[in-house]
Amino acid sequence: MGNRLRWASAALVVGLAAAGCTGGGGGEGEGGYPRAQTLYTTGTQWGPPANWNPIMNWEYTTGTVGYIYEPLFLYDPLAGEYIPWLAESEEWVDDTTYEVTLREGVEWSDGEPLTAEDVVFTYELARFESVPYSHVWDWLASAEAVDERTARFEFETPRYQEWAYFTYSNPIVPRHLWQDRSEEEVTASANENPVGTGPYLYEDHSEDRQVYRRNPDWWAIEALDMRAAPEYIVDIVNTSNEVTQRLLTQGEVDLSNNFLPGINQTIEGNPSITSYFEEPPYMLAANTAWLVPNTTREPMDDPEFRRALATSIDIEQIVEGPYSNLVEPADPTGLLPAWDDYVDQDVVAEHGFGHDPDEAESILAEAGYEDTDGDGFVETPDGDAVELTLIVPSGWTDWMEAARIISENAQAVGINVTEEFPDQAALNDQRAAGDFDLVINNERQLSNTPWTYYDYMFRLPVQDSQTTVNFGRYENEELWDLTQELAETPVDDTEAMRDTISRIQEIQLREMPIIPLWYNGLWSQYSTQHWGNWPSDAEGAPHYLPTTWRNYNQLGAVLTLTELEPAGG
Repeated sequence: MGNRLRWASAALVVGLAAAGCTGGGGGEGEGGYPRAQTLYTTGTQWGPPANWNPIMNWEYTTGTVGYIYEPLFLYDPLAGEYIPWLAESEEWVDDTTYEVTLREGVEWSDGEPLTAEDVVFTYELARFESVPYSHVWDWLASAEAVDERTARFEFETPRYQEWAYFTYSNPIVPRHLWQDRSEEEVTASANENPVGTGPYLYEDHSEDRQVYRRNPDWWAIEALDMRAAPEYIVDIVNTSNEVTQRLLTQGEVDLSNNFLPGINQTIEGNPSITSYFEEPPYMLAANTAWLVPNTTREPMDDPEFRRALATSIDIEQIVEGPYSNLVEPADPTGLLPAWDDYVDQDVVAEHGFGHDPDEAESILAEAGYEDTDGDGFVETPDGDAVELTLIVPSGWTDWMEAARIISENAQAVGINVTEEFPDQAALNDQRAAGDFDLVINNERQLSNTPWTYYDYMFRLPVQDSQTTVNFGRYENEELWDLTQELAETPVDDTEAMRDTISRIQEIQLREMPIIPLWYNGLWSQYSTQHWGNWPSDAEGAPHYLPTTWRNYNQLGAVLTLTELEPAGG
């Protein structure tokens, strides 16, 4: 995902950041935000803020959703609970009819009331094919406002898991301001004057920062006795590892959501820098990093070859090397720790895998892969050379080191893999077009249901351009049918979910279409110089996700702001 540092014009941004952090403003941010009332963050924004369109969930400016625009519900993955947010309640009236009731008294920041018409309108926008959630109309039959606060949805096919995902992931937009917009304006405009219901208002932006000011009329102040603590939030555009680490240790940034090599040593040596856990891995798990074989190419179209490749990889070497134990090896199923209850341990015991070079060589030999020309690398059963390239983005130093280790591990058992580091745009193009052998990817995040992971792995049909899912172009109708079956399982029917997931995992582990590597961290390190009561696993501490990453405020990250306390009381 896009939560990494880019190497940019560090010197310019250092100067701007320093000016802002001392209250002097800088660039367009003149105004001097009081340090004791201002939270400085960094870690999501890669370039100058330029977009406040909540529909564009892949590139809106940090905080657009969560601080300004809000969903009907939040989902707290640490507690496994849906939290009524703009919605007061919900109900499945029957198997195909869903009603949601809004809170009373919620207003947009221009003073207009939030109504059920806004909710219906937000889903009607999905009639535009370029809206990211447009496929909801493949199984949603109608949406209507029953009264001022109640919206009703009728489904042709109730996909309960997916609908629950939509209720917290999609922000509601104001009909009275969006109803005359064209499809292009809805999905591609900057939305420069955002009007939302959330705890913050747009204040200012410049080349290096986005500034928000607390909304004094936020509905939750009265409804939930809840207030965001910082008067201002200043999100600094990413620069470099060194710059971010210095700003953090000097207290000029309060929350960093970047991967910072060596942060474990900083946490252990600097009492003012903390993270969620006091000990390794320090960070919560955010997603699974996968090795994705292109299953349309030989020999990656052979399940036995894929298993041999998986068995050759020493994940512990990656965890202890480039990550210095900041991450943990993934379960053979790839499911995140939050979904441990859905891992069928009997299936894993029978079909799972681990690092075993001898086993990898044995699998290759039994499947007919032999070194017939004496160069140290196997050829296919047909005698063709195996020469594979593993690509990861240039500049992603942890992944580059991991790729080198994977290549060395594969070569050690006779699989000729070399690594290449194209720039990210080029890699994205190769990946979408299926023009690659092997790629590492982690673009599907923690969510309310393992269905989101299986949708990422197995979605059919394969398109000419695969931009978000099934990059390996793996085609298995039985697995896709089971994924659909899971989508249609009620979210509270956990036994049925386990049964379907168990059948998925048995096929997945026999076929190995995608190889789980490690749990990528929710990179979060914070300074306690100006703000305290950060989330941690300590008893009595807030247990929320401490991040500014896109689409995580819907997972409760925004609640971190309501728990912060000024340092020193």
